[in-house]
Amino acid sequence: MALTLSRISRTRLAVAGAVTAVLAVGAPAAYASLDDEARPASSTSATTTVARGKPFTETRLFFGTERPDGGPDVTDKQFMAFIDKEVTPGFPDGLTIQDGRGQWRDSNGKIERERSYELILLYPTTEAKKRDVQIEEIRSDYEKAFAQDSVARLDERTRVDF
Repeated sequence: MALTLSRISRTRLAVAGAVTAVLAVGAPAAYASLDDEARPASSTSATTTVARGKPFTETRLFFGTERPDGGPDVTDKQFMAFIDKEVTPGFPDGLTIQDGRGQWRDSNGKIERERSYELILLYPTTEAKKRDVQIEEIRSDYEKAFAQDSVARLDERTRVDF
């Protein structure tokens, strides 16, 4: 009986060791696939990662709707008119708008909460310089039109397949 339990314990230990080794080897490969640029697959590579899509930049803009000067909140109609006039002409291939609730700390240290919009733009990374100018104009125009302190911006490189 002790001999059987010892074999079972050794077998379990060997299996646990093998699983740990596989996970230890696989984890760096999994994280490597998250790199900004896809690397060509090597025939000597232990793992092959398929990179789908083309290199794109994803820009997210966060628009608040409350006016620091105490004026009326930006309405859906006003925001969509802004999108139609200021954003769509430069990004006619498509964009995404999401409703949100945001919060931030103002210059006096007070936490402000407000209804907000998130605008998501996708464009080929090769167009990043040209698009940067357009996006900065969008931010500036919104700040001026609706008396905003700022429009937050987030850029990430990604791969896109339509």
